[in-house]
Amino acid sequence: MDGIEYTEADMNGFPEKDTKDTFDTDEYRILVVANKYLTGFDQPKLTAMYVDKKLQGVLAVQALSRLNRAANKLGKKTEDIFVLDFFNSTDDIKASFDPFYTSTTLSEATDVNVLHELKGTLDDVGVYEWFEVENFNEKYFNGVTAEDLSVIIDVAAERFNNSLGLEDDEKADFKIKAKQFVKIYGQMAAIMPYEVLKWEQLYWFAKFLVPKLVIKDPNAEVLDELLESVDLSTYGLERLKLNESIGLDDSETEVDPQNPNPRGAHGSEEETDPLEEIISRFNEKWFQGWDATPEDQKVKFITLSKNIQAHPDYLAQVAENKDEQNRDLAFEKILNDVMSKQRRNELDLYRLYAKDDAFKQAFFDTMKRMISA
Repeated sequence: MDGIEYTEADMNGFPEKDTKDTFDTDEYRILVVANKYLTGFDQPKLTAMYVDKKLQGVLAVQALSRLNRAANKLGKKTEDIFVLDFFNSTDDIKASFDPFYTSTTLSEATDVNVLHELKGTLDDVGVYEWFEVENFNEKYFNGVTAEDLSVIIDVAAERFNNSLGLEDDEKADFKIKAKQFVKIYGQMAAIMPYEVLKWEQLYWFAKFLVPKLVIKDPNAEVLDELLESVDLSTYGLERLKLNESIGLDDSETEVDPQNPNPRGAHGSEEETDPLEEIISRFNEKWFQGWDATPEDQKVKFITLSKNIQAHPDYLAQVAENKDEQNRDLAFEKILNDVMSKQRRNELDLYRLYAKDDAFKQAFFDTMKRMISA
């Protein structure tokens, strides 16, 4: 594809490995990040953070905690820090911090067998040959050029993108599992008391391969038109919260380990948040007088969620969409389409959905939770 290639080093004017040290000079005072440096970046002069993306769970805790330290030599006190959040509510942040506020323990040990299962699944697809993985690692750790490494990665990427003839759902499944392997191994490698060489080799190979795996989005042009239609002249800012104190739960907390069930393009069958609880909470507020048994309610909600997942746009625009805001826009469009087609079967539900904005938002959030459960 013709065009200009942008890299972090080219835009900054210095190598990527020097970013942390260069930012520590007086010349640079603002650091713009997507995910890099959100966690683990130890820079005492950081005082203000402007957030314009979804933060939740441990990522929210780690990202916002970049600011939470004093620096006497710089005249910085912990009460000087400032966060301007354009995206997350105080309830979102409270929910993220509560589990880690006091004593936090794992409910059970992490099952490393998930790495065996993921590797086996990835090996079977045939995107790469193992000698290619070994060759890549040997050259990578001997410091060869990026160009030489790309030649190896490009061979596997070409198989995935073209020569293997994989269907879109097969491509999505492989890419999701490859990303899972990289994420899980990256987390566990620092604490595992033993070394599995092949896991380490696949980790480095997959880390460079994933960005080159292309999954076609048949509706990309529609999304582009939607984004281009946004009129920034009518975009306004409204202060919702200022200096609000977020009270945290001081009781001990237990968190679950990494999910041992590999998740594919169509999600896992194991429910980490029971559907009964999700539906019950929704019904308590919106359908206290709903004349239907709990089982009937569950069936109706599951049917709608399955229709959403079966929608032809769901996989490309929601399941594989990395952008939180665009993903929500696509999900809302699909939900509107599904509800419109189901209006004859669920007329009362459709009327509430179409006329009550608060109900529509609550229903939107409930459907998202059910599908991700």
